[in-house]
Amino acid sequence: MPQAVLGVAFSFGIPMAFAAVKGEGLLWQELNLSALTEAVPWQAWALLAFNLFWVLAYDTEYAMVDRDDDLRIGMKTSAITLGRYDVLAVLTFYLVFLVGWCLLLQDQALGWPWGLALALATAQVAWHSLLIKDRSREGCFKAFRLNHWLGASVFAGIAAGFALMPA
Repeated sequence: MPQAVLGVAFSFGIPMAFAAVKGEGLLWQELNLSALTEAVPWQAWALLAFNLFWVLAYDTEYAMVDRDDDLRIGMKTSAITLGRYDVLAVLTFYLVFLVGWCLLLQDQALGWPWGLALALATAQVAWHSLLIKDRSREGCFKAFRLNHWLGASVFAGIAAGFALMPA
């Protein structure tokens, strides 16, 4: 499933950002397991894993658009691999992404902006389910094309939650 490889590649920015911010000043000579886990804590890897599910969701929507072409050329995309469970898988991927990030960020006390963002993102998942349920090329492509709004909602909720946090 090329969608999984893409998901890892896109999600690797998360631990890279942690390393850039928290690992500043580390010298290669000083690197040890303790320094590495301080620079890139387990939460960064967990966010990467859950973010992978977001990429799997939206890129499977795109794979559903190209299913016929991919079958002709013998490519094993997620839409083909998942078969008749593709729609259920997309919705499950979205929910794993949202629930995972919610669990990992619960101790950050992001308040109402994060709650609102999760509600908006969940509503978008429901909308995507309507767009892809009949597996039409148009509906699947529209879901894929407008997926950035789901990511924007999550980002805005996190950013606003931190911005409005009492000092």
